[in-house]
Amino acid sequence: MRPVVVSVGPLASPSANNIALSQTPAAAGALTLNGSLVSGGVATLDTARRVLFTTASNESAKTITVTGTNWQGNTVSETLTGPNATTGYTVLDYATVTSITVSAAFTGAVTVGTNAVASSGWVRLDSWAPNFTSVICTITGSPNYTVQGSADDPNSAFTPVAPASMVWVSCPDTTLVAATTSINGGYTYSPIWVRVLLNSGTAAGVTATFTQFSNGPR
Repeated sequence: MRPVVVSVGPLASPSANNIALSQTPAAAGALTLNGSLVSGGVATLDTARRVLFTTASNESAKTITVTGTNWQGNTVSETLTGPNATTGYTVLDYATVTSITVSAAFTGAVTVGTNAVASSGWVRLDSWAPNFTSVICTITGSPNYTVQGSADDPNSAFTPVAPASMVWVSCPDTTLVAATTSINGGYTYSPIWVRVLLNSGTAAGVTATFTQFSNGPR
């Protein structure tokens, strides 16, 4: 496999309400997208990143459905449980948010914005390559990041898993978990997908190069 390079960050400063200002839904339906990132009813984020929800009351009996596009411009959507007087954020990364709906009236107010978490684009590895997968990460600024892999595949012909339901696992090379420096590490096997998760660091970024050194028999 030729080297594949992906990047995540730097991110603009987080804001708890740059997608939707404080509002209390009176019934099931759509939130009003009226934050500073919104134009024409669509929130456009600085880069694909997680969407943050902050609730004033216990909304855990309700669900929130987010719809938008990812870093490739593909439509993505997920449904999550409402936070219990705290914050919660999406599993997927959104470059745009086109709709947020709630399943029922809320007890208290909710705001929608961004935090300091984002993932890189996903890299599909060659499942037939038997040898070591090199991961070289180069940082800018002061990020905290983790290289992750997944054995789930939305494109599987037999057991497809929706992107929002995929399980991502930290790399077994612990130098690539909660890392804060540039690292040369890797996998001793080939997950189906790999990516870089930026855990924190808004004025920081990570560029990762994934390389598999041989191909299996055809």
